[in-house]
This record gives sequence, structure tokens and C-alpha cells, in this order.
Amino acid sequence: MADSKSKTRGATKGISEGLDTPRQARARLLPRISPNPDAFGSWTENFARFMGTPQFLLYMTVFCIFWLSWNSLAPEGLRFDSAALGFTLLTLMLSLQASYAAPLLLLAQNRQDDRDRVSLQQDRQRAERNLSDTEYLTRELASLRIALRDVATRDFVRSELRSVLEEVLEPKDDAEDDSDGQPTGTARSEQGPKNTTRGR
Repeated sequence: MADSKSKTRGATKGISEGLDTPRQARARLLPRISPNPDAFGSWTENFARFMGTPQFLLYMTVFCIFWLSWNSLAPEGLRFDSAALGFTLLTLMLSLQASYAAPLLLLAQNRQDDRDRVSLQQDRQRAERNLSDTEYLTRELASLRIALRDVATRDFVRSELRSVLEEVLEPKDDAEDDSDGQPTGTARSEQGPKNTTRGR
């Protein structure tokens, strides 16, 4: 019983030590090749763009015509691809080119997708900033409208000035009326004593 318990403890201890400690790196036979992803990606994009141009199709057509004509019309000793075997070497070269072209096109497409994702994220951030700016301007305009309700308008100021001007001019008119009536009263008072002296 004690032996079995110690064995199970030792087994669990060995498992826990194996899980806790990192594994040692294995020795590599070949060195790890890690090309620059940006340079390699730009090269693949340029190559993928070149493969989609009419020049590439023209070059490939000229190459295939030269290959077929040379291996069909050249002397037997100079031919390197047999027409009897169906131009096996040409078929292998074209399939090899297709097998390399497909991953290159996928790499270029992945880089384009990454750029599209970044541009979409930037557009989304720009749209959010524009929305927040628009909301801020809307709030400012609403506050200005509320503040302008309490501000006197031009017509209101004119009407108030007119009423004040009328109030100022009314006492002057009353004073002028009083001053016009005083000379007549004095003249009558002056004429009154004169008449009385004449009567005497």
C-alpha cells in the first residue's frame, strides 16, 4: 500500500513538474528562415499585380510558343521536351508556376484585406469623431438659441428708444406751452394798470 501511494505521488509530482517547467527547445537541423514580412509582402503584391497585366500574358504566350515550336521543329538532338510524351516538361513547369502563383496571390490578398481593415477602422473612428463634433455643435446652437430668447432684438430696442424719446420730449412740450402762455398774461397785467391810470 505504501509503495503504491509513493508511486502515485511520484507520478503526480513528475506530471506537475513537467507542466510547470517549460519545454526545452529542440535542436534544429536547418536554421529558421524568417524573411522580412513587409519586404516579402510588397514583393508578392508587385508580382501579383504583374501577373494580372497583359504584359505577363503576352510573355507567357511567347514563351509557350517558343517552347512548343523549338521542341517540334528543332533537330532531334537539340530538343529537350518530347512531343511524343505530350510536352511533359512544359506541363510540369506550368503547374509549378501555378502552384507558386496561388499562394503569392493569397498573400497579396491577405495584405490587401489587412489594409482594408485598417482603413475601415480609421473611417469608423473618423465617423465617430464627426458625429461627436456634430452633436457638440448641435448642443451649442441649441444653447445659443435659448440664450438669444433673452437678448433684446433690434425692434424691441427701437421701440424702447422711441418710448424713452417720447417721455423725454413730453416735458419739453409742456414747458414750451407754459412759456407761450406767460407773455400774454404779463401783457394783460401791464395793460390793466395802464387803463386804471387813464381812468383816474
